[in-house]
Amino acid sequence: MRQIFLHVTRARVVSLCAVILFAVCVASTALLEPEPLQKAFIASLMLCTFVVLLFVFARVATALVVSGGLFVALHFISELKQRYLESQLMPSDFIYYASTSLVDTLKHYPHLYLLGIGICVLVPPLLYLVWRWDWRVLRGLRRWPAFGVRVGGIALGVFAFWLCMLPSGLFAHVHSRNVWEKLSDDAQLTNFFVNFRDSAVTLPAMSSDAVAEQQWGSTAAGEPGAAPPPYPDIVQVLEESTFDPSIYDVCTVPACHLAMFQTDARTRGTGVLRVHTFGGGTWVSEFATLTGMPQDIFGPGGMYAPFVLAPHVHDALALQLRRLGYLTIGIYPTEGNFINGRNAYTAYGFDHLYDVNELGLEEWDETDKQMFDAAKRVYDKVKKPGQPVFVMILTINQHGPHDDPMSTLPVPFQNLLHGLKATPALNFDTYLSRLHDSDVAMRGLEHDFLDREQPTVLVHFGDHQPSFDGLIRGLQRTLPTPLQPYRDYLTYYMIKSNFAGPPLPRYPMLDIAFLPSMVLQAAGVPKDAYFSAETALRTRCNGLYDDCGVPGLIDSYHAWTFGRLHVYQ
Repeated sequence: MRQIFLHVTRARVVSLCAVILFAVCVASTALLEPEPLQKAFIASLMLCTFVVLLFVFARVATALVVSGGLFVALHFISELKQRYLESQLMPSDFIYYASTSLVDTLKHYPHLYLLGIGICVLVPPLLYLVWRWDWRVLRGLRRWPAFGVRVGGIALGVFAFWLCMLPSGLFAHVHSRNVWEKLSDDAQLTNFFVNFRDSAVTLPAMSSDAVAEQQWGSTAAGEPGAAPPPYPDIVQVLEESTFDPSIYDVCTVPACHLAMFQTDARTRGTGVLRVHTFGGGTWVSEFATLTGMPQDIFGPGGMYAPFVLAPHVHDALALQLRRLGYLTIGIYPTEGNFINGRNAYTAYGFDHLYDVNELGLEEWDETDKQMFDAAKRVYDKVKKPGQPVFVMILTINQHGPHDDPMSTLPVPFQNLLHGLKATPALNFDTYLSRLHDSDVAMRGLEHDFLDREQPTVLVHFGDHQPSFDGLIRGLQRTLPTPLQPYRDYLTYYMIKSNFAGPPLPRYPMLDIAFLPSMVLQAAGVPKDAYFSAETALRTRCNGLYDDCGVPGLIDSYHAWTFGRLHVYQ
């Protein structure tokens, strides 16, 4: 009797301690989410996990400890990534990151390395003691009835978990936020679980190999360059949240017509650029302009391109240029690991990414001039005689919001536009003020790289339109009828060079995915089989990509580039 009493007492004590521990785990995970519905979402997932493990282990305390511990561990890992890598934890990290560089990363942080070892040493014996002294449920049932109850309980917990994860279910509001919110707010655990569904990648539809061979086999040998080496330098600028404001009906003042959008004697190609994101998502424009693929052909997961697409890329603009002997460098306005930037740029083919720390600038506050001056300093440092350089520069001067107090704007830009309500007018005035600074900085960049003997191609383009807190959608634009359906997805591109060359083709609207083939054509360098095929697709579809009007052509192109050339695996 004494042994039975002690056993029952131990089980009660262990279960009570496990309940307290589970409550502490809820407080240190779910209750730290910023919004009440997000707190309820994570708490519900924890409860569902407990139910599943309860019927898996048939032990109460073990299920409480393991389920609570899993969420605490997930939150701990998320905090570590946010602190040391300045980006949120993604489900794909456990595939693309943990399996390749986790141990190497931990070695750079000895205290974390030792903590990990300590956890691996201490946790197993503690779990063993909990398991041994735990209160076993279903103990009085026979084998098959107990098995049926356990299977039913597991199914119930999994079903409840699935309901919580359903975008149209009880927590629909949690799932409905846009990508930028999911990648930038403090709801770390909520974002992790929501991104399970969002990060799903699907390959586009493809034709048969025979059809692909018939339509694209002629591009397999690639294309020779227009001139022998040495090849020209290439400087490419992604102008964040930048568009030509003169297309808006209300923008008629001189400040709406800037030199950076105007052609001159050096212009090789310019026009309307069709992008695949609005109001944010610069990283998908990076992906498209560096790989030649719009992210939306991969389904919802394409919006997380630096995480889920970049590791699978096997051909890209920088990779092709590096094969031709180029030194490829990126000039970045944030921490290199922001939204997995450094890993993504490595996959895209860059030799080095100079982030805000290496450039000695203040993150998120850099003007275009500061970014361009930093790029010139880096270029002067790395440039070697006879070796061409490809420089990719990202600006952030136009990043939203654009609702600075009117009194903070330069006087010429205060109350500049009329005929608008106060809030959109403020946003537009702020945009024009910053755009003026970008225009001046661009003239300086042209002077540094085009007013010289070294042959150089200079490219700049807008990655997406800003949203002006959603107000820009309602503003009228002067556009040809065929472009009206794309009105929120139109920016600009400009390609110039300081050496003679044929003009580039002009299209009513150029998809951003074709920009790398345009850059290679402007530089006159050889194209491999992939970019030769992309150039042919650009010609056959008149500048359109997934909007191409030629039936079946995109399917055969994907069968050729994915199935035969393996540009994405």
